[in-house]
Amino acid sequence: MSRFLVERYAVGGPLLAYATAELKPEHAIARPGPGSWSLAELVAHLLDCDLVFAERIKRVIAEDNPILQAFEENAWIDRLDSHAMPVEEGVNLFVANRHWMTRILRSRPDEDFARTGRHTEVGLMTLADIIAKASAHLDHHLRFAYAKRGNLGTAIPPKYAPVP
Repeated sequence: MSRFLVERYAVGGPLLAYATAELKPEHAIARPGPGSWSLAELVAHLLDCDLVFAERIKRVIAEDNPILQAFEENAWIDRLDSHAMPVEEGVNLFVANRHWMTRILRSRPDEDFARTGRHTEVGLMTLADIIAKASAHLDHHLRFAYAKRGNLGTAIPPKYAPVP
């Protein structure tokens, strides 16, 4: 199961690249429903979260039962100028981060996936839990991205990570 989780996580970069391919600048900053974020803000959010997930993954692998700090996602969107961030740059960083982290995860022995950290809001989480959450989080937001593209007249057939 752990190896399946890693491979599901690994396909996240290409999935986000596909979902945001060939967006015009005006489409990246438009705010069609569902949700109130633009695609640029959505990509910034996904990148921010993925970097946080990566930090948590590293802590759980390297430290004994570390604290995994929660963060306020809407404050990050509002205060970090996410609306102005270039979608392509955000996607490229997301892809590179997933590639880097996948390399780390593929090298871990099976017993590492049971290592734990303590999230400040959720409580005890295993490495496997964090990886699964990162993949599910991307799929959740890809649904918004595909719907927004449809509302902008730039629809593409949706693609998601495989589920067990």
